[in-house]
Amino acid sequence: MQKIVDKSFEYLSKLSALLVLVVLVTIFWVLFEEAKPAIEAFGVEFLTNSKWAPNLEIFGGAPAIFGSVVSTFLAMIIATPIAIGIAIFLTEIAFEKLKTPIGTAIEMLAAIPSIIYGMWGLFYFAPIIRDWFGGNGLGLLTAGIVLSIMILPFMAAITRDSMNTTPDILKESAYALGATKWDVIKDVVIPYAKAGIIGSIILALGRAIGETMAVTFVMGNVHKIPDSIVNAATSIPVTLANEFTEADGDLYYASLFYLALILFVISFVVIATAKFYFLRKIRKER
Repeated sequence: MQKIVDKSFEYLSKLSALLVLVVLVTIFWVLFEEAKPAIEAFGVEFLTNSKWAPNLEIFGGAPAIFGSVVSTFLAMIIATPIAIGIAIFLTEIAFEKLKTPIGTAIEMLAAIPSIIYGMWGLFYFAPIIRDWFGGNGLGLLTAGIVLSIMILPFMAAITRDSMNTTPDILKESAYALGATKWDVIKDVVIPYAKAGIIGSIILALGRAIGETMAVTFVMGNVHKIPDSIVNAATSIPVTLANEFTEADGDLYYASLFYLALILFVISFVVIATAKFYFLRKIRKER
């Protein structure tokens, strides 16, 4: 009887793993089939064409691709050092009484719906950006900052948990050899937790590049590559969210699916590269 249960569990696990691959391939196939008219009409020039004029049936994805990449880049640049700093504080510096409440507060930030971040960014944060940096407050900088706050809890929590796995004997040995706290953090804790830190960055990157609602509130939705990061722009998720219900032609509809396919490919390539190259390299170094 036990063998039957074990075999059933083994087959169920394999089926579940294969189901993930089937879903992944199916999503790609559906996006490709729906985007095929736009691919045949515009080809790879869709990636570099910055003109988006539905009334003329001219569609270019460059502004949306630019907005997605730049806003995600800004978010990662802002969030990564802060998240690592929070994790170091919680694991190595903070008093025991502070670790639990601060850690819980950071995790609760991850539970806030993205639309709340978007509303907060629009009504309270955009005016600050407008007064400090110019523009009308809506643009890549505002979107990048709001995105960085959204992904911060994920990165900080996973990095903290990864740093907590560092064996005490390694740290105590370093202290016994005369290392300072900073030496232990940079030479023992961070190298030991490097795989977890990169994993947290990958997960945060995936959320940032595909975030829709919060960015829709603060991006400005202008189909133009902006001259400055404080000017209004658009991104692929923002374009899809705002215009899918307005698509009244086959080519318009297919162009939106073309953008979705590009977002899918960018996300897959970036995350797969990080997963199979950087993490494998780190594990080989151990």
